[in-house]
Amino acid sequence: MASLQIPESAGTVHDFLALGALVTRLDPGIVPFSEADTYSLHVSGGEYNAAANLSICFGMRTAIASAMVDYPIGQRIETAVRKAGVTPYYKRFAHDGVRGPNMAIVWSDRGQGVRAPVVFYNRSNEAAQQLKRGSFDWNEIFANGRIRWFHSGGIFSALSPTTSELVIEAMQAAKKAGAVVSFDLNYRAKLWALAAAEQGFDAAQASERAAGTLRKIAAFVDVLVGNEEDLQKGLGLKGQDVESKSKLDPSAFFAMIESVARDFPNVKAVATTLREVHSTNHHSWSAVLWMDGKSFQAPTCELDVYDRVGGGDGFAAGLFYGLLSGKSPEEALRLGWAHGAMLTTTPGDISMVTLDQVEAFAKGGSARIQR
Repeated sequence: MASLQIPESAGTVHDFLALGALVTRLDPGIVPFSEADTYSLHVSGGEYNAAANLSICFGMRTAIASAMVDYPIGQRIETAVRKAGVTPYYKRFAHDGVRGPNMAIVWSDRGQGVRAPVVFYNRSNEAAQQLKRGSFDWNEIFANGRIRWFHSGGIFSALSPTTSELVIEAMQAAKKAGAVVSFDLNYRAKLWALAAAEQGFDAAQASERAAGTLRKIAAFVDVLVGNEEDLQKGLGLKGQDVESKSKLDPSAFFAMIESVARDFPNVKAVATTLREVHSTNHHSWSAVLWMDGKSFQAPTCELDVYDRVGGGDGFAAGLFYGLLSGKSPEEALRLGWAHGAMLTTTPGDISMVTLDQVEAFAKGGSARIQR
């Protein structure tokens, strides 16, 4: 199996390009939605979050390819993307003034103590669902090795049959141009079931179709992000009963790597977070990485969680930064682990911490006041 080769930055335009849906997340804090009067608005998206975090915290040159609707919500999102320093490649849609197409909305009550967080969606007539092969000129975007790393994920792939085909089209162009390709499985059964139902398939067929689609995508991937449940349900791989294991036990994850390597010899690295939830605000947190045939595990730390949404995307961003920067696999894993942990200490999906803070925590720093 070949080792992971990271393109040099010289002569490139972007270190990182993500393909995914941009969404607004309405956040009432710890107040349940049924009682909330005010909300914070966060611009988000599983794939976009990685690009924004890499730009804001790690100073990398990043970009997003996504759908954009020309109406006030779209304008609000565009402002946030510019503020994050992320270069946009938009496929634009006109809003009809009544029905859309729309930018998706996510509602997320953070929960508190023994009350768990609640997340639900309105993705009706979403513009991103209409993206398809040909929506972007990949030959132009990837021309002359302009992009070092391309990333997408399972949430965007599940939106419609055309979005998964677009992911494959983009990955083919990325591979041809010599870019690293990563994919966060982020298996969401509800999204896959809805997409299948719209085509007349039942729940059992939905899971089969999801695995079939994600396996096609995984054939182009160099760096895969996903836990053992993602690997089992998303890629249809056999594994241990994850419910009988501690959430911090990496054995179930590492036991599945042989299956990943057998079915997808192109995959050179697989990583995920490990999280034991004691209450909404108290988590035990670790992370693991398999890369170039070797296994690595970050320490376990105890988190006082302010907002858990986006922690996994924060982990991915830190890991990607480490690899793009030429760090060792263990160092890259620790940066991902540290950044994901620190992202849960602030509201929203996007990083509010500095690289110095992440590096200090990755090296064993504490919360002692910095003078």
